[in-house]
Amino acid sequence: MIRTHSNLITGLALAVVATLSWALNFIAPYVTGAYTIYDLLIVRFLIAGALGLAVMLIYRAQLRRLRPNQVFLAAGLGVIGYLGYSACIAAGIIFGGPVLTPAFIGMVPVLLALLGNATTKTLQWRKLAIPLMFLTVGLLLSNLGAIHQPVASDGSWLMGLLFSIGAVLLWLAFSWLNQRALLKLPADASGAWTGLMMVGAGIGTLCLLPTVQALDLLKLPSLGFGVSVAGDLYLWGFGIALMSSVVGAWAWNAASRRLPMVLSGQLIALESLFATLLGLWFHGRLPTVLETTGLAAVLVGMVMGVRIILTSRESSTGPGP
Repeated sequence: MIRTHSNLITGLALAVVATLSWALNFIAPYVTGAYTIYDLLIVRFLIAGALGLAVMLIYRAQLRRLRPNQVFLAAGLGVIGYLGYSACIAAGIIFGGPVLTPAFIGMVPVLLALLGNATTKTLQWRKLAIPLMFLTVGLLLSNLGAIHQPVASDGSWLMGLLFSIGAVLLWLAFSWLNQRALLKLPADASGAWTGLMMVGAGIGTLCLLPTVQALDLLKLPSLGFGVSVAGDLYLWGFGIALMSSVVGAWAWNAASRRLPMVLSGQLIALESLFATLLGLWFHGRLPTVLETTGLAAVLVGMVMGVRIILTSRESSTGPGP
């Protein structure tokens, strides 16, 4: 009994570490300093690529068990799920403020479950009516609140909405493709798989670098690359890359081994909560009543949906041996 309680407490702590680490993706627009978000994203993903190389060296024995098409797929998933997703999040926050994008990302666990249920139906759709109603109402309230808030650039709320939807679509595509690929992955090859995705994000960044430079979107060349002037940029890039790509993944895997699936699925909601709180902290304001109500409704809908789906799945599979 004591052992079980200890595992639960440890699992909860690790889940908090993981979701807080992932929430750091959402603060990128606020920590660029004199540089641009493009500078930070490039620094961050080049560092992530270097960290990925280190991970691949550690798990080089696993790497040899992967087929060439699996290697290319993992690298491509890194471009979609790391680089593309993070870029959409940053743009969504720049144009839409600190609440809009996290509210949309809060839908992802339920949308993934709905996607799975659409392909392999295990649950009657009417059981999800109430969670979906909470999600819809929550998004409407959050968006109504966000429209009247000042944003961090001269862009429009509509652009923030489009980039937020783009982030959700990219994450859904990444999760779907990644899940299918993992079914064919050799046993105990997850370390090399993660390293390959990080390297893929780094390679994708290198490929985009000439275009970004040609469009004159970078300030590193003009402001300087030296640590004395760009040290904070490098520090934030390294911190976000390490926490979101390495520590977050490790902590979540460790938490998942200690927590029941129903509980761990609901704890993903903490990412949206932490992302919103961090964004509001950087903005130096409290959430409006509409934003608070909307975000709460999204979180309630997500928790209800995940509980219904996972409980139904466990009951359909029956007790384990």
